[in-house]
Amino acid sequence: MGGSRVCPAAGHGEGSALTTMLGPAAAAPELPRPSRRRQIQQGVRERLAPYAYVSPFFVLFLIFGLFPLLFTFYISLFEWDPIGDHHFVGLANFSELVHDPRFWGALRNTFSIWLLSTVPQLLLALGLAHLLNHARLRLATLFRMSVLVPYVTSVAATTIVFAQMFDRDYGMINWFLQLLGFQHIDFTASLWGSHIMIATMIAWRWTGYNTLLYLASLQAVPRELFEAASADGASGWKQFLHVTIPSLRPIIAFTVVTSTIGGLQVFTEPLLANPIGGLTCGAARQCQTVTLYLYEQSFGQFHFGYGAAVGVALFVIVVAVSGINYLLATRIRSERP
Repeated sequence: MGGSRVCPAAGHGEGSALTTMLGPAAAAPELPRPSRRRQIQQGVRERLAPYAYVSPFFVLFLIFGLFPLLFTFYISLFEWDPIGDHHFVGLANFSELVHDPRFWGALRNTFSIWLLSTVPQLLLALGLAHLLNHARLRLATLFRMSVLVPYVTSVAATTIVFAQMFDRDYGMINWFLQLLGFQHIDFTASLWGSHIMIATMIAWRWTGYNTLLYLASLQAVPRELFEAASADGASGWKQFLHVTIPSLRPIIAFTVVTSTIGGLQVFTEPLLANPIGGLTCGAARQCQTVTLYLYEQSFGQFHFGYGAAVGVALFVIVVAVSGINYLLATRIRSERP
């Protein structure tokens, strides 16, 4: 009879041994599964989180980018008096714009200044980037950072200094021309003189910025390419033509287009270069750009509807340049090996 009894101690020991064999997972209580509603809420949060992170940009773009653009299109269809009545005129402002010689003159000035500033600027930036990437210079980092100083300098300060340098009577440029036997040039009063003066300001300010873009791209090019070209007997000039420039084709296309877009919107330099001329940049409007003409019509003569039409025309030009940028970038990618 006594053999049929089970010892409690033995049973307890048996259970402990079983727990030890199965591990702690067997002894842990089963966690409750989240409800269906909670699973749905968690899935929604995970899907919306990326959009919430980028939403500040889109909110700011809608307020300060898209809304002013759409409102500009809207105003361009009216004869808009900021403190009076608004009369709907349809496309009359655009019809007047097409036949306005002052607008076409401002557009010619804009493209002339862009051409005179962009071509020397990018060529000089290419040469400086190639030099900084290959030349063994002491304090190379200091030289690389110093080229960015004009970019961080105030545009107003830069314009005032260059206006003094190009002054007709006491400017350093005219002093140097007099040493060479030339007559003084009134840069602010002449067409090409004012364009050269403004283009010099723009080139001085943006050359360093483009140099750093080219330098960053050159540092990503394998050094073996230049070493192989040097081993084959290629001179520094041939390496620049056949290795450096092909390696920089995408970034060159980028800087050309961004310089074009920036050149179409040049405003501060011509405004401060000839302060006596005001918004017309001289009696003959010799250096008035499209943005200056837009400002003159909108805030100088309070023709907001016509000024908005000028802004819309400038927007269309920028979009066309962006389309050229896309086609050019696509062609460059297709030609790359």
